[in-house]
Amino acid sequence: MMKIGNKEIGNHTKPFIIAEMSGNHNQSLERALHLVELAADAGVDAVKLQTYTPDTITLDVHTGEFFISNERDLWKGQSLYHLYEKAYTPWEWHKEIFERCQELGMLAFSSPFDETAVDFLESLNVPAYKIASFENVDIPLIKKVAKTGKPIIISTGMATSAVLDEAVQAVRSENNNKIILLKCTSNYPATPENSNIATIPHLKDLFNTEVGLSDHTMGVGVSVAAVALGATVIEKHFTTSRAEGGVDAAFSLEPHELKSLVYETEQAWQSIGKIQYGPTEAEKASLNSRRSLYIGEDMKAGDIFTQNNLRNVRPGLGLEPKYYDLILGKKIKVDAKKGLPLNWEMLI
Repeated sequence: MMKIGNKEIGNHTKPFIIAEMSGNHNQSLERALHLVELAADAGVDAVKLQTYTPDTITLDVHTGEFFISNERDLWKGQSLYHLYEKAYTPWEWHKEIFERCQELGMLAFSSPFDETAVDFLESLNVPAYKIASFENVDIPLIKKVAKTGKPIIISTGMATSAVLDEAVQAVRSENNNKIILLKCTSNYPATPENSNIATIPHLKDLFNTEVGLSDHTMGVGVSVAAVALGATVIEKHFTTSRAEGGVDAAFSLEPHELKSLVYETEQAWQSIGKIQYGPTEAEKASLNSRRSLYIGEDMKAGDIFTQNNLRNVRPGLGLEPKYYDLILGKKIKVDAKKGLPLNWEMLI
């Protein structure tokens, strides 16, 4: 069993749902705090930020590889520096956002993107850390986080098993075994076809960690399916409205969808249960709705059972239908009224 703050994580409890704000605050603290309130209303367990500045994550260069020109990229037509200027969460906002989360009964933490961000987040006493997919190769950063002794959630986007092994071993080398691996497809938005969530139970077996999903697909279906495969943590981006825009709005859930995510993933978790054959307690009353063998016409002792007087009907209080052919042609031992369930004592 693992805990983040006061929240237990594992198959014994409902999925731990993280609402990722990212840059969907659109550089408005008022909007950020409203997003926190919407997340609380949806019933999520935690809100996550991203902690960087344009200068800690890239260079102030606007040409060449620092300019996004890929036609299929959601952020085409701008430089990395300008993108991160729009997307970053001012560090002076963090404390107020975290305190608002706490007031509303949620945990709050962040993804640091360099070592100065870890030091800053430690000053705010965050309960956990998230390593983004693009940082899962940054072993110095991972070691810095691991040294805090706090749970570390690592997204697996683009990572080979060898890369993940290096990341996991880096955490464990710092005597920290509080690791959660999130299956992730670093495509925005991702498609269900590229999600490959069959990897989730394999991740758990391969690295002996808690596992989950960082889900960039539209809707909640992939997350629900992931829970059925053993995901104990689900992370989803959210926004007030996709129509209002925002750096990640195109693949973010709206408030009613976030609420649906919380509800449907819990339903999926509850449905897993255990290996079960035979009627459950809840089904026992339904046994009477099965078919069984009944007297179909009034009969006298000595009469022969025929297709007319031996009926396979509901309810299920008589002999099972599998005995129908065996009983045809045999004689009845007693007088019997139509509608009487058949039992072995009635046969000669």
